[in-house]
Amino acid sequence: MKSGFITKGIVLTMTAMLISSLVWAQQDKASRPSQPQTATGKVDGATITINYSSPSVKGRKIFGDLVPFDKVWRAGANEATIFETDKAIKIDGKSLPAGKYSLYAQPGESEWTFFFNSEVGQWGIKRTGDTTKDTAKDVLSVKAKPAKSASMTEKLVYEVTPKGFVLRWENTEVPVSIK
Repeated sequence: MKSGFITKGIVLTMTAMLISSLVWAQQDKASRPSQPQTATGKVDGATITINYSSPSVKGRKIFGDLVPFDKVWRAGANEATIFETDKAIKIDGKSLPAGKYSLYAQPGESEWTFFFNSEVGQWGIKRTGDTTKDTAKDVLSVKAKPAKSASMTEKLVYEVTPKGFVLRWENTEVPVSIK
């Protein structure tokens, strides 16, 4: 009889801990300044989904300052940005199999490099400020040309278009062609 009460007590305590941790995790994401966002669309029959956290400019200079040139960036905030395709696609003439990838970027003044990395689910940066990108797990890297956007974009946004995807933030947009 006594062991039945103890077992029920342990089960109830563990259930309460699990529920409170799930509630805390949901509140944590909802209260973040850089809210989780999703961009999705079709490119040549493939469904592309990009899950990212969207930071704001807040009066700061972004590219070349907050996000340094020639240094790998998590392409968003919080967790590493996730790029998913349900079919094999070609980016800049290079094949990317169907699957889920962490998307990283290395901004440059006149050219960017995007990295599709097989490791997913990690936080985007280490305590040192460097990204969590493991070069050995890069599946594909492609070059893209940044351009000055027509208008200022306060919050980082990805858009999936019939031709690929575009990253827009501050006064910059970077299109990436997909076939």
